[in-house]
This record gives sequence, structure tokens and C-alpha cells, in this order.
Amino acid sequence: MTSAPVSLYHRNLAGGGWGKLDLVEQMANIGSEVERTIRAHRTGKTNRFEPAFDRALELFDLTATDARWRGGRRREILRARDEFCRLFFDPDVPGDSAEGLRRYFFHFALLAQEARHRGRRDGEAKL
Repeated sequence: MTSAPVSLYHRNLAGGGWGKLDLVEQMANIGSEVERTIRAHRTGKTNRFEPAFDRALELFDLTATDARWRGGRRREILRARDEFCRLFFDPDVPGDSAEGLRRYFFHFALLAQEARHRGRRDGEAKL
């Protein structure tokens, strides 16, 4: 088992909270930071880009080191991380890469929202 990376931004999550989330919730949270990073980069807001980029990488790393995600899942997480980094550091990145990454993470956000809504509805039914 690999140890979790040192957290700069998400101390509570790195301290064990991240491991309580399922993969869909983790990926949806990563997607939020990816979206913030893309927006800041497109608008040239370096003061927002750098921290958002670092937060996204931190969440990618917390997810990749989660012992529950092995094999293909871990490879997919790391591939998404590579594509994310490529957006900003590869001069030959295709023009539609950011939009593709947004769409990829959007599906996780929808699934996470649906699960939260279903959980609230199920919780209300139990009351």
C-alpha cells in the first residue's frame, strides 16, 4: 500500500476523509478543480490558475494512491492526470482537449449529484 501524498490544500481529505468517498465522488471533486484550472488558464488569471492546478493534482494523487483503486481504475485516474497536465505544458495539445476533459469529468459530476439526490430521497423515506 502506498502512503498518501503530503497535502497542501486538502488536509482533512488527506487525513482520511478522501477515503470515505467513492470513486465517482472523488472524480467529481477532481473535475471541479479541473474546471477551475481551465477557466483560470483561459482568462489568464495566474493567481487563480496555480493554486487550482496544485489542488487538482493533489486530488488526482490522493485518488491514485487510494488502495481501493487498482489496475485499470488507477491507470484511468493517472491517464486523466496526464491529460490534465498536458493541457498546460504540451505545446502540441489538440485544441479540443480541454473540452474533452470537461466532458469526461462532467459525467462524474452528474453521477455524484444523482447519488446525493437519491440518498436524500431515500433518507427522507426512512424518516
